[in-house]
Amino acid sequence: MISQALNDTLTLTGPGSEAGGVMRRYWQPAALSDELVGDRPVVPVKLLGEDLVLFRDSENKLGLIGRACPHRGADLCFGRLEDNGLRCPFHGWHFNRDGQCVEQPGEPEGSTMHERIKNTAYPVVEKNGIVFAYLGPGEPPEFPNFDCFRAPETHVFAFKGLWECNWLQAMEVGIDPAHASFLHRFLQDEDPADSYGKQFRDKAANTEIPMTKLLRDNPRPEISVEQMEYGMRIIALRHLDDEQTHVRITNQIFPCAISIPMSREMIITQWHVPVDDHTCYWYSMFTSFDKPVDKKLMRDQRLKEHRLPDYAPLKNKSNNYGFNPKEQKNETYTGMGLDINVHDQWAVESPGRITDRTKEHLGKTDVAIIKYRKMLRAAIASLKAENTDDLPMLNGVDPKSVYGPISNDTIGNKSAWHEAFEVSDRERRSGCHDWDANV
Repeated sequence: MISQALNDTLTLTGPGSEAGGVMRRYWQPAALSDELVGDRPVVPVKLLGEDLVLFRDSENKLGLIGRACPHRGADLCFGRLEDNGLRCPFHGWHFNRDGQCVEQPGEPEGSTMHERIKNTAYPVVEKNGIVFAYLGPGEPPEFPNFDCFRAPETHVFAFKGLWECNWLQAMEVGIDPAHASFLHRFLQDEDPADSYGKQFRDKAANTEIPMTKLLRDNPRPEISVEQMEYGMRIIALRHLDDEQTHVRITNQIFPCAISIPMSREMIITQWHVPVDDHTCYWYSMFTSFDKPVDKKLMRDQRLKEHRLPDYAPLKNKSNNYGFNPKEQKNETYTGMGLDINVHDQWAVESPGRITDRTKEHLGKTDVAIIKYRKMLRAAIASLKAENTDDLPMLNGVDPKSVYGPISNDTIGNKSAWHEAFEVSDRERRSGCHDWDANV
């Protein structure tokens, strides 16, 4: 249990909030590149409680400025996209990518008033299908050399989904290895389709053991956490009957992302980004270490489960997430279909928009959640003390030296798996993976 005051401190991210102040020191996903495709590349963005508008100008450059026109508050999402900026249809005030008003055609000839009018504006960078924004003070930090960023564009697919809950409970499901044995339990062992959640229905690595059976038979993982320069590494061990251990290594990337294995050839890097205090988007980069990804196929698969333009899931609270009692009895633990994203969505939305943590009871398997909250509290304290040097990845570490982070799902010898992993991790940190060799 924690106090209501502490729960507010950890969850609220609007302007002036403490956790929001930490979030604003890092690049955050603002939109998918796909949202800017078309004749009029202008899209509304709500991020960390701020209403903004993102656009691509005639020079193919991006701008992210305040959605409300500084004149009378008209919605600039309906602005005219011209002259490398947005022009408000109300009185013709024109704003460039930096938010500077460069023209007020209705004001008297020779007026210089526009020089003193500046809209909110934030830096934006496009990375492998996601537009990232920096909403903090000063110069934005460099991007770490994560695999999802340095992989070629052909090997990364990006998508997003809307969840009706606070960002923290959404992110915490991704650092909870114990839930996979229950929430994602399948009661029948079968070959998986090529879909989200395949890692929980495929054969366990290097074996003929169905992953469904392995998770059912081993519901008490041994979980440990290692603090890393990017956040933390989470190791979940499920010891099998012989000398073998199922090893699942995932990562928490501070402040609001996770990195998890989808298969032996692909990882998912996923951010849980506050829209406001009661809603969030998950943004995922699917990174292939093998062959180029089929983006059309992957997008079409996910659009069958989401609506546009807000990317809200078709299964949701209004239709009980597709719950089927017969399926729950015979096929899945949840009765909510085969897509594990729906399972996670139910788990994080059902406690309410913001979970009441004054009533929760954490156990030993919640070690990563406990550790993460301590990290976030420490970051908030550092920011209040104006000591930003203590923030993860901003504490003197060269972001370009931060590789990976490596995620893995495999079976190895109980006494030897860790040494083998360290070798693999050192190789990844050296940047030795060559995507070109796999093309």
